[in-house]
Formats: sequence, structure tokens, C-alpha cells
Amino acid sequence: MQEIPTKPYLLRALYEWCTDNGYTPHIAVRVDNQTRVPRQFVHNDEIVLNISFEATTQLQMGNEWIEFSARFSGKAHKIEVQVANVLAIYARENGQGMAFPVEPAVGAAGGTPVESEVLDAEPEDVGVGAGTQAQATKDDGDGPSSDDGSKGGGKGHLKVVK
Repeated sequence: MQEIPTKPYLLRALYEWCTDNGYTPHIAVRVDNQTRVPRQFVHNDEIVLNISFEATTQLQMGNEWIEFSARFSGKAHKIEVQVANVLAIYARENGQGMAFPVEPAVGAAGGTPVESEVLDAEPEDVGVGAGTQAQATKDDGDGPSSDDGSKGGGKGHLKVVK
């Protein structure tokens, strides 16, 4: 039997830590052909998604897929992200979380696993680029939240503290 990777368990644990402390969990995701997200929010093949309870409905964080429904610019979308494509999970308010190594695309030769790195970044330093943080809102008929946490100008970055 093949061993289940630790990554989906770490994602669920950090999601729970964020929510228990009143923080807003966000995930940075590498977008490929199997990723189901609104493409207008994708920049450099990456997107940042708010996965808080308030922003999503029917959130399911499985061992292979993260799935939920959310509204983007007032329109409902079904979001599907492979766990392998999650680059980081962090709290919007303080930037604490974890970054993961970029895994090879499905079908590529497997390499040596790289250890995950814990993040402790300032909130304004976290993101994948200006305007790419998609603020999802719960699919309950309301429009998107006005607090999208994005920062104008220049490309943001994940600040990694070892």
C-alpha cells in the first residue's frame, strides 16, 4: 500500500489553526489544466484563494483535492484544486503558515521530496502578485467582500523564514 503524503494533513491542520485563532486562511495555488478556478484572477499561472468559512460553501479538503463553491465578482464558481498544486497556506492577518515545494506535474519523473518551510511573513508581503488574490465570498447571493487583502503595485512574494 502506498503511503499517503503528509501535505493534505498539514493543510487541514493549518486551516484549523487559522480558524481556531480567528484568522483568515488563504492558499497560494499553481494553476494547471486540471485546476478549476476563474481564469481572470490567475497571474503567472498562480492564484491566491481565501478558503475561510465565510468565503466558501461546501469546503472539502481531501487527500488529493480541495473543492468548494465561492463567488467571484458576484458570480458563483465551483473551485477544484489538486493538493499537489498548493504552494502555501497562511493566515491573511499575520502571514504565518507553511510553504510547500513545487511538485512536478502529473506524469513527470518523481524527484527527491523537499522539506516544507514554515512562513512568518508580514501580511502585505504575502501574495503572488498585484491583483491576483481572488477574494471569494460565500455563495449565498451576496456580492464579494470589499476587503480583498491585496496590495497595489509591484509583484508580492512569500517571505520565508528558516
